Order: sequence, then structure tokens, then C-alpha cells
Amino acid sequence: MLAAGCASPSGPAKPAGGISVEAWSGRLSLRIDSQPVQTFSALFELRGAPQAGDLTLTSPIGSTLAQLHWAPGEALLKNGSETRRFDSVDALIEAATGAAIPVGALFAWLAGRDERVPGWRPDLSQIGTGRLQATRESPEPRADLRIVFERA
Repeated sequence: MLAAGCASPSGPAKPAGGISVEAWSGRLSLRIDSQPVQTFSALFELRGAPQAGDLTLTSPIGSTLAQLHWAPGEALLKNGSETRRFDSVDALIEAATGAAIPVGALFAWLAGRDERVPGWRPDLSQIGTGRLQATRESPEPRADLRIVFERA
């Protein structure tokens, strides 16, 4: 069963590049209904925007599972002493979590905006209490993303 997570957003700040930077922290869980079923859960800190940002995933006891960084022309996954490069932030997120999660939409969803993504159905009904659920219905296999958050 998926564990829900906690994240916290704060008001956006604008760095020198003029891109709004938002930050959330909390817990996330992802369930992929493959054979066998895959589950992933972690504490997280997300900062930035769809164009450039950082995501740190940690275990419940505080050890760093992965650090993700993306910016125009670069997408990096640091896992321990290994750093891997990816062509896009979407490929980076899929390598880190096991599922293609729409990063641009994720920022919108966390901010309470209902951004449409083919195959995904977000439930923003509890966003005011710091809870987000999004389900990928296509392509198969089905995936269920649950996030408990607060703005940082």
C-alpha cells in the first residue's frame, strides 16, 4: 500500500534568471501496478521550477537516497558516489522513481493548479491540507502517486 508523504510550499522567490522558485518538503509514495508491483516511498525536498530545480530523496531514517538536479541542457542524478546524466528532467525522474512523472505538472499540482497531462488524473481536493494524489491511467501499467507536503 502506498504511504502518503508531507511537503511544504512557500511563496515563490525570483532569482536572477527571473524564474519563480518554489519549495516543498514532505513524504511521497509511488505505486506502479506492474508485475510484480513496484513501490517507492521517500521523504523529499523539492526546490525550483520545471525549467531548473533540485529534488532530494531521503529514507525515513535520514540517509540520502538520491539527489536530482536539472537545468537547461543538464539533468543529473547523484546516488552515493555515482553521478548519472540524462537527456531530460523527465528521464531523470523516471530513473530515480521508476515511473514517468510529469515534472511541469507536478509543480502546478503542488501549487493547486489543475494542469492537464494526457493519461494522468490529479486529485487536488485535499491540496489545502497538504495532500496530493495523482493517478496515471495510461500508458499501462497504472501508477498512483501520493504526496503529503508543506511549503518550505
